[in-house]
Amino acid sequence: MQGADQVQVSGVEALNERVLRGVLGWLQAGERCWLATVVSTYGSSPRPIGSLFAFNPLQGTLGSLSGGCIEEDLQVRLASKADGPAELPILLRYGVTQEEQIRYALPCGGELQVLLEDLRPELGLVAHFEELLGALLRRQPVVRLVSLVNGARSLKVDPRATFSCDAELLCHPLSPAHRLLLVGAGEVAFYVAQFALALDFEVTLCDPRESFFKNWTLPGVEAFQCLPDDLIRERFHDAQCAILALAHDPRIDDMALLEALGNTEAFYIGAMGSKTTSLARRERLAELGLDEAQLARLHAPIGLPIGSKTPAEIAISVLAHVIAERSRQRKHAAAEMAESNAGEIRSGCQVIPSSSKRKANG
Repeated sequence: MQGADQVQVSGVEALNERVLRGVLGWLQAGERCWLATVVSTYGSSPRPIGSLFAFNPLQGTLGSLSGGCIEEDLQVRLASKADGPAELPILLRYGVTQEEQIRYALPCGGELQVLLEDLRPELGLVAHFEELLGALLRRQPVVRLVSLVNGARSLKVDPRATFSCDAELLCHPLSPAHRLLLVGAGEVAFYVAQFALALDFEVTLCDPRESFFKNWTLPGVEAFQCLPDDLIRERFHDAQCAILALAHDPRIDDMALLEALGNTEAFYIGAMGSKTTSLARRERLAELGLDEAQLARLHAPIGLPIGSKTPAEIAISVLAHVIAERSRQRKHAAAEMAESNAGEIRSGCQVIPSSSKRKANG
């Protein structure tokens, strides 16, 4: 349950990035559109805080806020405003009454507050979204600021920023999409890639072995016939990345793990194999120079213990573990932030006293 006192943005990076790309395309084409952001939830809610939804009367919708009823209500509201005057960002609340919860198909007791922005194809707005998407493309987390007082928009870099919105300002930290590197083109990798695409990961595969690589075909997955260390160094080193060693060849897997454990901030690093194989791998990696702290980051055997046997079952186990670890690390980071800022909510843009927390978050 997401209560009003909990401001925790879940993994919506890839979907939000698609919405932002659509908004930029519409503005560049000279088309007016609206952008809605989930800014607070109370009780159960269909979408997490930070989720984006965009509407263009000429092109339709992107993203989502709920099961569809709130999106439909917004489209009805906005269709008549397509030729109207520009409006400042406004806050809309859904699910305040039981009648609204039923009408908008919100879960029992659920409330949702949305910030709605009227976006017109002006040079300043186009530049704003170009800069925002450019930062995400460079794998740079960025904070988007929107004034509800005068409609001003800006960006800043602040790794300590947390999501907040009150009657004056939206502060929305945005991160690049999560990337998943699969090392080894086997059957398990095939199913992991399929499921990961459905989970909105950007998926890449590498395998230097021609006999494995030449039979790999899966649309949506970027594939390289190469050794993994340089690829990891160049593209899979930040905290939005997961690296899975699935080659069943220690010459390849160990090369990937040495680089991943020794030189990246990847949130998940795992290797497939039995307990005996995993123990031998840890001993080899220690002999190659990794220390205890670095080896402690390795998940091996990979995946959750669900009794998986087939490649598809193993893939489910692996991705469940990846998602669980991502969630655990986010909660840990949020707890550390709350402890360091005891008595106040630090937005990264302003400091809101704890007494106004309920107002700011829903």
